[in-house]
Amino acid sequence: MSARHTAAARRDPAAWRLAPVPAGGDLDAARAFCREVAARHYENFTVATRLVPPRLRQHLANVYAFARWADDLADEAASTAAATAALTAWRGELDDCFAGRPRHPVCVALAETVRATGLEIGPFADLIDAFQQDQVQTRCADRDAVLDYCRRSANPVGRIVLALEGCREPRLVDMSDAICTGLQLVNFWQDIKRDRNAGRVYLPAADMRRHGVVEADLDAARASPALRTLVREEVAWARECFDRGSPLAAAAPRALRPAITMFLGGGRAVAAAIERADGDTLARRPTVGRGTKFALAARAVWQAAVVRYGNHP
Repeated sequence: MSARHTAAARRDPAAWRLAPVPAGGDLDAARAFCREVAARHYENFTVATRLVPPRLRQHLANVYAFARWADDLADEAASTAAATAALTAWRGELDDCFAGRPRHPVCVALAETVRATGLEIGPFADLIDAFQQDQVQTRCADRDAVLDYCRRSANPVGRIVLALEGCREPRLVDMSDAICTGLQLVNFWQDIKRDRNAGRVYLPAADMRRHGVVEADLDAARASPALRTLVREEVAWARECFDRGSPLAAAAPRALRPAITMFLGGGRAVAAAIERADGDTLARRPTVGRGTKFALAARAVWQAAVVRYGNHP
């Protein structure tokens, strides 16, 4: 996570919510609410959902809305104590959802997904746990600590998506974990300045010491040579994750392959953008150009069409 929302929203936590939240257990309203949360928070959600069969689109919206809501509770609360309390309450909503008595509209919709697909509570609980960790732990001692965070903050999303298609094969789950970890890592290195401004540093402290980088270096207008070298090394680490996970694009359930291809390509494109900036993500946040985004989306849409009409192995 990083500080990606407005100052006004921080002053008034209610400002970031999508109002009005539908009341009661109206399933149709809950479904629509989840689609709205997903569409407003994630600019590529419409493209991503078009890469999967229609039967999965609402389920993806429900899952994304749950994760997004938890993330916003963590980032937009007025204080650490308020965030912790909100996340504890959200964990209660999750327990009730899996117990068959959902109350919040996101959980009303998610409960339908759980019934239809057999999702397990573990990955959702891991997401909340990672967001709770962010309230009390803002530094990572070493790469193992970063990986532990990714195990709970990023990898559960891939596991949930695979499980929507009944896929829990350990070999494929490991590939998914590698891709999701890589995506989280490039996001960290892309957002060093934003996270620093929010009081968080995800660069492993051990790696920083090895390169002679101190936290004050993260406050500069431009990255020092030592910091640039460190960031390039961390990007190479993310690329190793993508390489380990890349076979999933051909081995996953057919319905998921186009979306996996797009997200894998997007992660590699972010890595390339950071490399083009020579590891300096302080002077300007590296982003993926519209042309690259269009090419990635077009390739994935083409693959989705091929898969859908049965001409793909």
